[in-house]
Amino acid sequence: MKWFDNTALTLVIIGALNWLMVGIFKLDIVAVIFGNLTWLSRIIYTIIGLCGLYLISLYGRIGSSS
Repeated sequence: MKWFDNTALTLVIIGALNWLMVGIFKLDIVAVIFGNLTWLSRIIYTIIGLCGLYLISLYGRIGSSS
């Protein structure tokens, strides 16, 4: 599962950088590349959101490992 944790973390970081670009420059990189709310961009947003929800489990795993 370590590879899944790393993949999820990478996708969430990319999503955070996208939100940074939206906040500073009003530039949505996903919308620029895949179109504004096309089915493909919605899938990408959904995957990144699910990865973020999955990473909530890190709190429990970090607490139990120490």
